[in-house]
Amino acid sequence: MKEVKTPKKTLIFYCIITLLVLLIFNTLLYPAMLNRAVQQVDYSTFLQMVRDGKVKQVEVDEDQITFIDNAERPTIYKTGRMDDPELVDRLESAGVTYGQVIVEQASPLISFLVTWILPIVVFAVIGQLLMRMMTKKMGTGGMGGPAMTFGKSNAKVYVPSTTGIKFADVAGEDEAKEILTEIVDFLHNPKKYIEIGAKMPKGALLVGPPGTGKTLLAKAVAGEAKVPFFSISGSEFMEMFVGMGAAKVRDLFAQANEKAPCIVFIDEIDTIGKKRDGANSIGGNDEREQTLNQLLTEMDGFDGTKGVIILAATNRPESLDPALLRPGRFDRRVPVELPDLKGREDILRVHAKKIKHDPNLDFGAVARAAAGASGAELANIVNEAALRAVRQGRNMVIQSDLEESVEVVIAGYQKKNDILSDKEKLIVAYHETGHALIAALQTHSAPVHKITIIPRTSGALGYTMQVEEGERNLMSKEEIENKIATLTGGRVAEDLVFHSITTGASNDIEQATRLARAMLATYGMSDEIGMVALQTQNNIYLGGDTSLTCSPETSAMLDRKVIELVGAQYKKATELLSAHMPKLHELAKYLYEKETITGEEFMTILERPVAQLEN
Repeated sequence: MKEVKTPKKTLIFYCIITLLVLLIFNTLLYPAMLNRAVQQVDYSTFLQMVRDGKVKQVEVDEDQITFIDNAERPTIYKTGRMDDPELVDRLESAGVTYGQVIVEQASPLISFLVTWILPIVVFAVIGQLLMRMMTKKMGTGGMGGPAMTFGKSNAKVYVPSTTGIKFADVAGEDEAKEILTEIVDFLHNPKKYIEIGAKMPKGALLVGPPGTGKTLLAKAVAGEAKVPFFSISGSEFMEMFVGMGAAKVRDLFAQANEKAPCIVFIDEIDTIGKKRDGANSIGGNDEREQTLNQLLTEMDGFDGTKGVIILAATNRPESLDPALLRPGRFDRRVPVELPDLKGREDILRVHAKKIKHDPNLDFGAVARAAAGASGAELANIVNEAALRAVRQGRNMVIQSDLEESVEVVIAGYQKKNDILSDKEKLIVAYHETGHALIAALQTHSAPVHKITIIPRTSGALGYTMQVEEGERNLMSKEEIENKIATLTGGRVAEDLVFHSITTGASNDIEQATRLARAMLATYGMSDEIGMVALQTQNNIYLGGDTSLTCSPETSAMLDRKVIELVGAQYKKATELLSAHMPKLHELAKYLYEKETITGEEFMTILERPVAQLEN
């Protein structure tokens, strides 16, 4: 998409201003200046000055006489011409230089150009330079900056181009593209919808987590429809002056109606579309509510048959005002969720086209390792892989670059300095081996992909990566319990081997507690509590924080059940590791030496017979 800049004031505007200035100057100022410069006297005074020898030079015109005195600083005088036949004799006797002005008739064209056109051009150039200087100083946050664009929407306008974004450039969101294809078809062929009496939705709301490609989808719709595309953020409507937000909304829709058919995209609409709390509420924002009211009015007022489609994006749909979501405004809600396994693979392939890479890359393995990643994160993974290839001195990306970039996004960069002592390194080796061994010994656990004890910039001293073979959308009660047991495996290994515990299990404890609480309070996986939701999830697209909705007594009971559940899985992990201590020692020592081992190496050692180990 090619951005169209807002046109500046035309040259005609500056010419009109210059013409008015010239008229005032020629009619009022210039004559006044001349009158102040030339002193007018009567004819008798002129003759007396000639007789006294005070006149140096005289010029005779048709209706007046202009003369200069002989002082050190000459003064110009003028007087009316009289019928005086002796004037020449008087001037001769007084020794005055005299003559008559010969008026040369100038060309009318040259006179017009010099008198009018040349000043207009000069003033126009000076005006342009002054406007640019004022815009730089006032339009970028200085005093008076907002006044220069009062009531303007500041929307970026894009027009279709050969290099525009199309649906082919957006991967992993097939469902969203299918829904939006109907809007594109309406903009191309509105007659078939009008003939049957169908009305297209006035607006479509793109909802999803950050980085899933909501803005990209909106641009792709405009690129496919080949219509102008207005893009503005919700925060741009909010100004310090009362009423400016509403004025910007009016200006935006006025521009959209002029360029119909077109698409108007409002990013982060929750900035102005939050639920109204009432005029008397504490912390209310009258300016924001005025802007929202104007937006509601404009969406009701414009004719949808003209081909003006309103697209908006948000990752906080629960905070939007119900009036904004009713039919006739944002009729259609388009979910833009995190991509699934196939979607992640397609996104990786799209971004890999922009870099040089090995043609035999296994994008499927990278997609499985990057479970839960958004489109923006996947793009970052590909870019990190390219940067790593450059650091390694290669001219193309290979498989190890992509795998390492996944770990960079998940756990951060490897720390170059050895910050672990030998004892700490051995503890971390047993800790991570405990996780991996518990995961391998349980039936409903994801396979171990990689184990490392190299510290990362995220603060992790090591980690165990588990990768599912396929896409998982549901988790059973047994799978969650096994995951909790795997999380406790690190602490259990420390306790069994060293008979002491460390702070390295803090993140494991946090995750195990969260899973256990979700099992009981959200998923209803408890016989004592039953199918009752004791906690609600807020801002599901922004962190998903939870809040309890139960009595203090129930909350206390829930805490006891969580402790019991985690304790039961801790006991199960203890029993499993106690029964496989030789394997634990061998795997931990091998990891201590190698620092990083793959899932294949781990399983090879695990599947060896115990008798071979003792030898």
